[in-house]
Amino acid sequence: MRGLTRRALFAGSAAGAGAALLPTGPAQAKPNSKPVRTCVSYRAGYHFTVPDQWKNDPQRPVWIDGEYHYYYLYNADYLAGGEVGTAWRLATSTDLVSFTDRGVAVPKDTTVNGDVWSGSAVVDSGDTAGFGAGAVVAVVTMSPGGGTDHQAQFLYYSTDGGRTFTNHGTDPVLPSPGTGADFRDPKVIRDEDRDRWVMALAEHNKIGFYHSADLKSWTYTGGFAKDGIGVLECPDLFRITADDGTGKWVLGVSADGTGSGQPNTYAYWTGSFDGGAFTADAADPQWLDHGWDWYGAVTFEKRDTAGSVDPTARYALGWLNDWAYAHTTPTIDADGFNGTDSVVREITLKKSASGGYYLASRPVTALDSYVSRTVHLGDLTVDGTRLLDYTGISYELTTEISWSQLTGAGIQLRRSPDGGRHIDAGVWGDYAFLNRRGTVNPDTSGNRQESRSPFDPNAGRVKLRILVDRTSVEMFVDDGRYVHSSEVFPYLVDDRLALFSAGGTAVFRNTVIREFTV
Repeated sequence: MRGLTRRALFAGSAAGAGAALLPTGPAQAKPNSKPVRTCVSYRAGYHFTVPDQWKNDPQRPVWIDGEYHYYYLYNADYLAGGEVGTAWRLATSTDLVSFTDRGVAVPKDTTVNGDVWSGSAVVDSGDTAGFGAGAVVAVVTMSPGGGTDHQAQFLYYSTDGGRTFTNHGTDPVLPSPGTGADFRDPKVIRDEDRDRWVMALAEHNKIGFYHSADLKSWTYTGGFAKDGIGVLECPDLFRITADDGTGKWVLGVSADGTGSGQPNTYAYWTGSFDGGAFTADAADPQWLDHGWDWYGAVTFEKRDTAGSVDPTARYALGWLNDWAYAHTTPTIDADGFNGTDSVVREITLKKSASGGYYLASRPVTALDSYVSRTVHLGDLTVDGTRLLDYTGISYELTTEISWSQLTGAGIQLRRSPDGGRHIDAGVWGDYAFLNRRGTVNPDTSGNRQESRSPFDPNAGRVKLRILVDRTSVEMFVDDGRYVHSSEVFPYLVDDRLALFSAGGTAVFRNTVIREFTV
C-alpha cells in the first residue's frame, strides 16, 4: 500500500519487531517454530484481535443467517517469515463484541493470481450472478505477479453461507486499465433504485464508480478526485438518514493527510449520488477519527435481531495500526500475533449548528452487556494533579469536565507508579487532544505523538468517554463529535490513573469507570 506491495511490506522482519517495547526480554520466535509464550500478555481485553499471526484491513461485515460475518486480511505465515501475502479469515458475531473464529474463508495462492487483498462481499439474494439465490459473492483485488502495476478485480463466491469460497476462474471481472498502480479495494453496494450493483474503486487520487447487472461485467460511470491527502484507499459509499430526517449519501476513504496537517484515518464527504457520480457538499473532507491509528476502516448496516436495517445508523470498524510502523508491537513476542481492531462503533449523521452535516460515533451498545465491574467516583474537584484510588490496564472512563476559567484539563491514563509515564487525554485551549508521548508507543519519528481536534474554549464543559485497553486508547469527545484512536504500549505495571487541570479549577462530574469481560 502507498507505493509498496503488501508482499514487500510483509517481507520485512516480523518476529522481534516489538521486542524492544517489552519490559522483559523473551526470546524471539524462530522460523517455523510456534510463537513464544510468556506470562506477560498484551492481548486486548475487549477489542477484537487476530487469534495468531497477522491481520490488517477489515472487510465490511455482512449479515448472513442472523449473524454478522466479519472477514479480514490474514497471513498465516507472518511469524515464520516464509510465504507472504494475505487470505480472508472469517469471524462471526451476533452482537459485534464477542466473535467466534471460523478460520480462512478465501485462501491465498490457490490460483495463478496469488493472494487476495481487500474488497467486499455481498449477499446476492436475486441470483444476479448465477450462483444461486442467497450466494455470497466477494469481489477482491489481486495482483498477478505480486507487483503493483497489474492490480485487478476478481470474483469469489460461496454457496455455504459465506463460510468457504470458490474462485470464479482466473480472469478478472474488472481488468487493470494499464495506468500503473492503485486500482484496488472494490466496495460493492446494491443500488435498489436502479436495480443494479454499484462499485466504488480506489484509483490513486480518485474514487472510480462502476455499475453491473451481474457482478461479473462492470461499466465505468465517473469518478470523484481529491488531492492533498495522499493515495486514496478502501473506499466506502452509503446512504443514511440524518437526525433532521434528511437523506444523505456519504463517500469515505482511508487516506494519509499528515502532509497537510490532517489525520491519517478515514476521510469522508456528505453529498448526493445519482448512481454514477458523487457530488460533495464541500470540497474538503471531514474525518471520522482524528487519532493516528484507525485505518482501512469500513462501515456496514445496523440490523436488529430480525435482520431489519436501521436507515438512521451504521456500524464502523477500523484497524488499530498504521503502515508507518505496522510491524512494531509487543504482542508479537508476548502473544504470537500482530493485529487489533477498534471497538465497533455506531455512527449517526447529525446536522450542525452551521447547517452542515457530520458523523457522530459511539461504542456499540452491546458493550454494556459485558460490564464486569463498575466504579463510581462521583464529582471530583481538581486544581493541579489528583491521583485517584484506582488501578487498571483495561477499562472505560466517562466524565464531564466543567470550569469557569481554565487553560486545560484531562486525564493521565496508564500512569506509572512514579508518575513519570502516562498518556494524556483532554482539552487544551482551542483543541481536544490525545498525547502518547509520555509512554511507550510505536512512533519513532516523533511526529505522531499528539492528535488534535477542534474545541471551543468558551464552552465551559466537555464530555469524555475513553476506552483504554492493553495496547490502545480511543477517546470520544462530546458524544462522539470527534474521536481519537491511537496505539500505545504502556508497561503492564503502569496501571495508575490521575486527573489534571491547568490555569484554574475543574470539576470532573459523574466520573465512572467500567471494566469488561468478553
